[in-house]
Amino acid sequence: MAGPDAPDSVIAGSGTKIAIRDAAVKLFGAKGFEQTSLREVADAVGITKASLYYHYPSKLDLLLAIIDPIIDHLRSVVEDIDAVPHDAEGVRAVLRAYLRGLIRHRDAGALCVRDAVAIVNAMADRYPDLMDSNRVLRDWLAGPNPTDEARVRACAALEVLGVALMSKELVPGADDSLLESTLLDSATSVLTACGTA
Repeated sequence: MAGPDAPDSVIAGSGTKIAIRDAAVKLFGAKGFEQTSLREVADAVGITKASLYYHYPSKLDLLLAIIDPIIDHLRSVVEDIDAVPHDAEGVRAVLRAYLRGLIRHRDAGALCVRDAVAIVNAMADRYPDLMDSNRVLRDWLAGPNPTDEARVRACAALEVLGVALMSKELVPGADDSLLESTLLDSATSVLTACGTA
């Protein structure tokens, strides 16, 4: 088992559950979900496999611990979205809130792309939540009585923001503030070109 001085290990302590999750994100992103064993995750943290099972009863539970916060964030963004004025300031505030969650969870981006099938299978029960929240956000961004063009632009704006999840792979040197300002401006530009924001 790897000790605390092992290269690329995550030190266990009061945040063992978080350390396990962080190690899993790194390993799943680098090697793939199916190709990574729980023994490797435990070794990276410097704990026994039994200790890992105490925190996460299965590999699937560990994967869900990585994915669920992203889904929960999207749901929180759309929870009271109808109360937000659909004007330039409101649209920008909603886009910013959504984007900040993606940036916060961008460490899972490589995993999301590398193991899309494993993730879709793992989140079978949560998939309707994800799709419903995404639809609510797209519809709101398209505005009242949207044209097909406004709907396409709303979809495109969300895709622009989705770059945040892959930013560690695409632009590893970009910090959070650069990502936020650049992607927020880009997404807003996509929407405003047709007057939806």
